Amino acid sequence: MDPTRIAIEVALDRFQRGDEDLLEPFIALFDAIRPTDPDDGDAARANFNALLELVRNEEKYRVAVRDALMTLFATRREVSFFTDAGILPSSGFFSELGRRFEHRVLPEVPDRASFLECVGLVFHERSDDRWFDAIPMDERASFWHTLALHEAADLDALRRFVESLLEASQILATRIAAMGVEPELVRLCPEVEKHGSPFLGLSGEAHRFVTLYRDSMTREDVHAEDEKQLLVIVDQCEQLVARAHRVALREGTTLNLTYLLARLEQSLRRLRFLATILGARFGTGPDKALLDAWTSFFREAVAGVARRNSIRAHVGSLIGLLALRVTENAGRTGEHYITSSRQEYVEMWRSAAGAGLIIAGMALLKIIAAKAALAPLNQAFVYSMNYSLGFVLIHLLHFTIATKQPAMTAATIAATVSQVRGKLAHLDRLATLIVDTIRSQIAAILGNVMVAFPTALVLGFWLSRAVGHPIVSPEKASHLLHDLDPIHSLAIPHAAIAGVYLFLAGLISGYFDNRAAYDRIAERVAALPWLRRLVGPARAERFGRYLDTNLGGLAGNFFFGIFLGSTATVGYLVGLPLDIRHIAFAAANFGYALGALDFAVPLATLAWSAFGVALIGITNLAVSFSLALWVALRSRGVSFGEAAGVGALLWKRFLSQPRAFLLPPRAPAAAAD
Repeated sequence: MDPTRIAIEVALDRFQRGDEDLLEPFIALFDAIRPTDPDDGDAARANFNALLELVRNEEKYRVAVRDALMTLFATRREVSFFTDAGILPSSGFFSELGRRFEHRVLPEVPDRASFLECVGLVFHERSDDRWFDAIPMDERASFWHTLALHEAADLDALRRFVESLLEASQILATRIAAMGVEPELVRLCPEVEKHGSPFLGLSGEAHRFVTLYRDSMTREDVHAEDEKQLLVIVDQCEQLVARAHRVALREGTTLNLTYLLARLEQSLRRLRFLATILGARFGTGPDKALLDAWTSFFREAVAGVARRNSIRAHVGSLIGLLALRVTENAGRTGEHYITSSRQEYVEMWRSAAGAGLIIAGMALLKIIAAKAALAPLNQAFVYSMNYSLGFVLIHLLHFTIATKQPAMTAATIAATVSQVRGKLAHLDRLATLIVDTIRSQIAAILGNVMVAFPTALVLGFWLSRAVGHPIVSPEKASHLLHDLDPIHSLAIPHAAIAGVYLFLAGLISGYFDNRAAYDRIAERVAALPWLRRLVGPARAERFGRYLDTNLGGLAGNFFFGIFLGSTATVGYLVGLPLDIRHIAFAAANFGYALGALDFAVPLATLAWSAFGVALIGITNLAVSFSLALWVALRSRGVSFGEAAGVGALLWKRFLSQPRAFLLPPRAPAAAAD
């Protein structure tokens, strides 16, 4: 006989003994059902079906489990289970994060008088929500249908259960009303102050519904009303929350606002579940709606209880929502890095060439600064300012650094993936966008490298002639060439570090664009009294609009420079071989080294160094794009698998139209728009 089935029968037999705490048989029962591998959905379904078969075919088991469950409800405080399980607490993001860290170090003592804690003891593994989710909804509903809780012998327990549902509904409605009038939410939806808040109306309607429902249970002359009016107001509140999300995408958000909206959504969904369950008494048809609502609620509650102390789940869910707002802003910037017409393609070459010119100068300044033999922190400051101010200048002149593209374009691609959701009818549009991105990226890289390299050659030669001695010593030139060696140096790991910084710079750009929108930088700067007196109202407004549009780009470039300039010093201070390699600077250093050595370099070294420059660029792009695309997809709840079909489509596009990966079409590509 199947050992799992035997363990389930042994656990079910314990329900009939009555000589122990009722919670223990439930713990034993779900320990028997729980698969060894939480991701083994087949085993989870097979074990649950074994339980379902035993409860359905053996009346003694069905009655024992049902009565034990009702007794458990009657003897435990279950209101918090309905109001709190699976819902973010009111303490706030960081307070809850601190509590979870504290629980890891010193776990809390479970309160067995609380039904919420009892569920946590039954589903005591952090992975319980994964195998529980694998059980189909109809099978879980069939389990509750088989138990037939309304046939319980203890009708008083059933009444107390309903009373708990009513109290929980009223508590949730009151909380929703309080959250709905928070200033941050009212700021996004000011119409609630003009036309009345549906959140306050929800509280009043919930109170009326609960009062009539409760009175009808004890008085024959009182007739309760169904839940339809309450659900109408819940719909209105959910629509307002959805509108707040849309406004937040345009006007920015904060972690507190993101937390508030997430908690509000969870509370509204929970109130909808409870109202549907309570409203089942007014239905005249089958109780499928009741079972579906209860099953959905219980699944959500179990998942919340299983993850209630998970640091990863807490951080991931909220940061994912915040990342969506940030990557939306980065995505709007990313649209400017993708070309779809010949005019845009030529402009990309021009802007990349301009950046290559400045990068050659920045690389030379870094070589000169290295000769100063400064203290480590002073050297880090000089390097950082060289990079930061140079990148800011590139941004001000509307030039393009090739490696800055992936962190920006990834958000745009992820937004398209979230729209097509793997639908083959729309994947062609996504493929066109990716082809445009690849073509734009190649143009930007070649524009940077093909200008930075010869500029470094010419600049190094001219300065050496002007000062009367090589601006780059032969020893330094040999060191620069060694740094490009992909095998005998740490060029590739250092290029990966630069790729991570490129990704972080993209997030920083999105964050500051988000803050500029949320804090209304344009209006606040334009209203500065001293600025208006200094340059006049019109120029102050133009400056405010410029900051509103470019604050993210300026901040991202500035911090990117600090990352690049300080990494080697941090590595020196902690004793680790940390440094960065960036393709445009690598190409410029290659040029300075060749010029300093009068091109007296073996052909093998020349080819190997050029190959190292190419690998550095590939690593920069691969790391930054992968990280940015991963965050952008995760923030939208999209997996890489949902865009899997685009790979084959891209290959077919390459075989049929290889020219499109290098040169733009003769007319603007409408599909990319």
